[in-house]
Amino acid sequence: MHAETTATDRKAAALAAFKDLDRDPGVAKPDPILVVDGVVRRFGGLTAVDVDHVEVQRGSITALIGPNGAGKTTFFNQLTGFDTADAGQWTFNGRNMHGVPPHKVARAGMVRTFQLTKALSKLTVIENMRLGAQAQKGESFWRALVPGFWRDQEAEITERAEELLVRFKLDKKRDDFAGSLSGGQRKLLEMARALMVQPELVMLDEPMAGVNPALTQSLLGHVKDLREQGMTVLFVEHDMDMVRDISDWVIVMAQGAVISEGPPDTIMSDPRVIDAYLGAHHDAPLSESELEKQLHEAEAALEEEIVEETQK
Repeated sequence: MHAETTATDRKAAALAAFKDLDRDPGVAKPDPILVVDGVVRRFGGLTAVDVDHVEVQRGSITALIGPNGAGKTTFFNQLTGFDTADAGQWTFNGRNMHGVPPHKVARAGMVRTFQLTKALSKLTVIENMRLGAQAQKGESFWRALVPGFWRDQEAEITERAEELLVRFKLDKKRDDFAGSLSGGQRKLLEMARALMVQPELVMLDEPMAGVNPALTQSLLGHVKDLREQGMTVLFVEHDMDMVRDISDWVIVMAQGAVISEGPPDTIMSDPRVIDAYLGAHHDAPLSESELEKQLHEAEAALEEEIVEETQK
């Protein structure tokens, strides 16, 4: 009964935070955990992300939606250090995160999963979980030579990993190679491994993509449970039924920019959102010259990135 009361309280608190807020892009939130200002990412002549201002409310489940190519995953990559923004600043708990590498972003309490899961297939499930823990003493070469330095910590890490595997119903797969798991089980493993960091903000990139319908409800329940555990959730998703089911607030991107925000039950009636998904400009085919220009720009951007990678 207490757990149900807590879940109801968390949901009510999240909804109360959004009550009477404007529906304009970048609307200020009562207690934002993440604040983004002027983030721009370009690939050649293509501007993939151009977010003027957006805030994510602490303790809420916020959905980030938009048509294909809207820049959602690229935006995630900027915020979590997996790509470098051309301009802009963002803060997590008031700390500037621009230029912070992914492992330090995670250490600060901001973790993300990927649309295509990143499980290490040649390691077992429990080994994948242990790798998710931060600041392990045994990672130091000299300390690794002295088991007394790290054995107690490893036992604590393993215990936490076991608890999460039970919670995500993966305990029977504990000693199986991660590569043997189904797509849905890999999603569960990636989410469970992210929680080894004990994060404050969990960012999920299309958590339902490629998941067997039999596991969908289980995954939905786990996403809701993250909020009940006191975490903030920001997730990218295309399935609007899922968005309506679990989100407290929805942020809409189109052509790299945030175009609308609002509650899930009203956001799809917003003319700006309808236009982004179904607007006339999406129906107009590109002319041959426009198509050729876009192809040249994409090729140039790709060549530039290859050169940069080879110079590193």
